[in-house]
Amino acid sequence: MGAGQRSTTPTPGGNDAWLARSLASVWHPCTQMKAHETLPLVPVARAEGVWLEDFDGRRILDAVSSWWVNLFGHGEPRIRAAISAQLAELEHVMLAGFTHRPAVELAERLSALAPGRLGHAFYASDGASATEIALKMSFHAWRNAGVADKRRFVSLSGSYHGETLGALSVTDVAIFRDTYDAIVLSNATVPTPDARLARGGRTPADVAREAGDALEAFLAANHATIAALVVEPLVQGASGMVMYDASYLARARELCTRHRVHLIADEIMTGFGRTGTMFACERAGVAPDFLLLSKGITGGFLPLACVLASDAIYAAFYDDDVARGFLHSHSYTGNPLACAAALAVLDVFRDDRVVDTNRAKGARWEAIAAPLAAHPKVRDFRRCGMILAFEVDSGRSDFARWCFTEGIARGILLRPIGQTVYLMPPYVITDDEFALLADRTREIVDRS
Repeated sequence: MGAGQRSTTPTPGGNDAWLARSLASVWHPCTQMKAHETLPLVPVARAEGVWLEDFDGRRILDAVSSWWVNLFGHGEPRIRAAISAQLAELEHVMLAGFTHRPAVELAERLSALAPGRLGHAFYASDGASATEIALKMSFHAWRNAGVADKRRFVSLSGSYHGETLGALSVTDVAIFRDTYDAIVLSNATVPTPDARLARGGRTPADVAREAGDALEAFLAANHATIAALVVEPLVQGASGMVMYDASYLARARELCTRHRVHLIADEIMTGFGRTGTMFACERAGVAPDFLLLSKGITGGFLPLACVLASDAIYAAFYDDDVARGFLHSHSYTGNPLACAAALAVLDVFRDDRVVDTNRAKGARWEAIAAPLAAHPKVRDFRRCGMILAFEVDSGRSDFARWCFTEGIARGILLRPIGQTVYLMPPYVITDDEFALLADRTREIVDRS
């Protein structure tokens, strides 16, 4: 079916019925619910590939991979089959005192793919949980080493690492943090190496060097109390797809090593091929002390997160004293179904040579989007791997909401961040589908 065509598959009630029931019972995330008095929810009945379909049969192209999780589109048959096969064997068992094949195999394969010696996988449910785990592990590792003063963290300005209380302490996006400031621990920020600051003859590498100088000065003065630096490698997502030069990561690694500060790489969004390599850290040739993974890890099928920790971190907890162990858990840690889905994702990467294919595909996307990039209202058009982003010079104070509404009316799902529009569709989108997405996005920019 093409965009806008209707399915003949019967559905249990149309859009209006499901809208009413949802508004009466479901509290939606990241949403002012009162806004839905005038901005209708988008009910989704089914999905396949890059297309969502509502209960009335209308199709919408998922240009944001459903919050960056659906790497291979909706309903990828190999992932679905892996979950089904695992369901016939073991749906769940607690991971405290027990183990199972999918958790072991996934830990081994992720460790083999990750940069450096990240030999130990601690499972969680979502990205914010992964951040919480890494912060606690970092502090506790230093405490076990007899360095109890290292209890603060530093992140980049504009950083986003999740919305639980610990994660908010290293998040610097006002809309998420300000309300809860009174109950959030105070940590530090250092300047972002945002490549958009490269003006007046300065290059992205110059901006990265200057931001690195600021980090060096901060760590020189504060390293005795800093447990870890937390970074989103190459792309800061929630602050507007801020992209920066890979040299900053290499400098950060060197400075963290010099000043005995852990490096936490939050690859919850950038991991699994989004930036042109399996993990964004590879672009800088660095290995962090912690690698945080979620979102695309199961291809969008089931919730799962993983913290990969270095051998040195793991060794800091290995002791006869129970209190020196890492006593953190949740009931569904390492769920076998989710781990089976993640193993299938890794199979797809291997069998389809996804990273190599994506390099060529990302370049084609950029070429297809050239007329959009040249639009007089578009500025700072940029690409990092499979992420394209730009700002729109619009006088609309409600641009993000307006753009979302205009997109849905045209059969495309866009979710701008302020004035920033980004395109992050599933990797399986065809060139023709991407051209449709770029053309309809340009129509919206025309009207902005």
